[in-house]
Parts: sequence; C-alpha cells; structure tokens
Amino acid sequence: MHFDLNEEQADIRAMVRQFTEQEITPHAGVWDEQNYFPREVYTKMAALGLLGMTTPEDYGGSMLPRLSGVLVYEELAKGDMATAVGLSVHNMVTGLLVLFGSQEQRQHWVPHLTTGEVLGAFSLSEASSGSDAASLQCQAKRYGDCYILNGSKMWVTNGGEADLYLLMVRSSSRTGSAGISCFIAEKGIPGFSFGKTERKMGLHSSPTRELIFTDCQLPVTNRIGEDGRGFKIALSALNGGRVNIGAIAVGVAQAAFETACAYAREREQFGKPIGAFQGIQFMLADMAMKIEAARLLVYEAADKLDQTEDVQNVTQVAMYASMAKCFASDMAMEVTTNALQVLGGAGYVRDYPIERYMRDVKVAQIFEGTNQIQRIVIARALLGAIAE
Repeated sequence: MHFDLNEEQADIRAMVRQFTEQEITPHAGVWDEQNYFPREVYTKMAALGLLGMTTPEDYGGSMLPRLSGVLVYEELAKGDMATAVGLSVHNMVTGLLVLFGSQEQRQHWVPHLTTGEVLGAFSLSEASSGSDAASLQCQAKRYGDCYILNGSKMWVTNGGEADLYLLMVRSSSRTGSAGISCFIAEKGIPGFSFGKTERKMGLHSSPTRELIFTDCQLPVTNRIGEDGRGFKIALSALNGGRVNIGAIAVGVAQAAFETACAYAREREQFGKPIGAFQGIQFMLADMAMKIEAARLLVYEAADKLDQTEDVQNVTQVAMYASMAKCFASDMAMEVTTNALQVLGGAGYVRDYPIERYMRDVKVAQIFEGTNQIQRIVIARALLGAIAE
C-alpha cells in the first residue's frame, strides 16, 4: 500500500512540524531538566485544533482521520515525546466522552476539552493490576443517586495537572471485567487527592501520579455508559492509543537518527568524518531502514483503523495496532541506543538530546500494554483459540 499524503495531510504535517520547531524543540531539554509541565503549549495546540482530533466539529473539534493523527504525533515527538504522550491521552479522553458519554456529558465537557480550558487524563492501572487490568480493586459503591469511591489508581499520565479524569473502578461484587464501570472525576472534589509525582527514567515533563480516593462521592450522572461496561469502554481506546504510541516512537527515532547523521558528517577522526567509515555507515543504514519500515506499519495500522467499519474481522485491526506499537517501540529503543553509540561520549552527556530520546522512548515498550502483551494479541489473531 502506498501512503502518498494528500494536500490536507501534507499541510497538517507541515503545520505541526513548524509549530514543533518553534514552540517545543528549543525548550524540551529545559522542561526535562526542570520537570516542567508546559500547560501553555497545550493552549497553543488547542488553537491549531490538536486537542480535538477525535472530536466532531459540532463540539469544536477537528475530527481528523487516524492517518492524519499519526502525522501529528510523529512530528510532535521529534521535539518532545512527553508532550506528544500527554496530547494522546487528552485526545483519548475526549474521544471516549464523544463515543460513550451522554448528551449532557458531551455538551458539558467536550467543548472545554477541545479549547484546552480543561485537560483530560485516563486511569485504568493500579499498583496490583497492570497487564492484568481486569483485576483492579478501586471500589465504587452505590448509595441511591451517588457512588462512594475508595482506593487508588496508579501511573496516571497528566496526573495532578489534568482537570478531568476518566476512571475505571469496580462498581459491583462481580469479578473480572464484568464488575468495572467508567466514571468522571473532577480535580478538586472532596475525597479526591494525589499521591507523589513519580520520579521516572524519562518523560520528565509529563507528570505521572497516583490518584487517591477516600470516601469520594460522585453522582450517578458522572458514570459513563451503563454499569459494568467500563472495561469495554477502556478496551475500545486501546487500538488507537497503540497506533499513537507507534507514531510517537517513530518520531523519536527519526529525531535521534537525524542527530546521529549530522554528527557523523561533522565529527572527524583519523583525518576524516566518522561517516566515511563503513562501521558508522552500516549503523546509519540500518537505522534508516528500520525507521521507514516502522513508519509504514504505523501508517498501515492507522489506515485500517480509519476503515474499521468496513473491516469484517476487527481482530485483524487490533493485530495491526499491536504490530505497529510493538515493532515501532522496539525499533525506537534500538535506534536511539545506536544513535547514542554513533556520538560516543558526546551522546552520553546532555549537551546533545540523544540521551533524552533514549530515556524517554523506553517506556513506549511498556505502556499501552507491554510489548509482551502485544505479542500475545498478535498470536491470538493469528492462531485463534489454540493461542489462548
């Protein structure tokens, strides 16, 4: 399949590339050093329509096709992976509200999310439930017209900075996924507080925090969808999220590759640029091939998501999303590591962004489902019941 961009897609890519080069890339290193969350950049991205990429125009969104969306994430990630990840999570929240929220919920929240007045966060994982997400234990017990929440959620991207949180919590005594419901929780309501900000290897400008609920009261109107349907709501977002992470990984790898190429042209040893040596040439050639292969796989997966209604076997769509996320993130970890090797000692210090790229992109192999889980998804799509 050929992915020749149409005029609109080319314009979107050019717009986001220019925005990233002006508003993100020059500041990303400082944000990383200072653990600074650049909320003002989200306001600027909202003005470009990027905070409503999964939102219909009726609610102030731009409702971009998935293929256009991955172009956005790829370009943003070249400047700062943390910002691209935060935007992906925010758009996941707006998309879920549009798909599963009531008319009142959509009208109340979605326009504010698309303008950046409200920032969104999504919460599924807990301390004891990561890959086994259906084993979560945070409780929501119903009393008349309200639910009382007790427990905690972990690893929440945009945690503490976001204004609106979509939570997956256990709302009945049923075990497994059947007892899970989805709720809206606003920052600042009684009984809702935050744990410490995690000290992470990378993504320093993307806050990751624990959510703590202590007798936190939520009205029934804050539930999204029917009781017990929360896990299906969460799973519905995974394919898109995985393709986004694949695109982000490609963007980081591309940035690392370009840095390594530039260095190989300029750095001289033994009387010539190090790019003149075959050992460096082969490393760069392998990087270029693998980046392009990952990019095409991500674009293919995005294209299949755009055509989901026309695809008979939805399992195949999920398989491509898992392939894109798994292959691209594994590739990005390899490329950033080898790009650092091209720079040698210069790559190991913070004068160059390579070490940040490598630290940041490692988590792409972990979140939105570890790459081991992605391989399970792929194997089940290939083999059916015998792989379960």
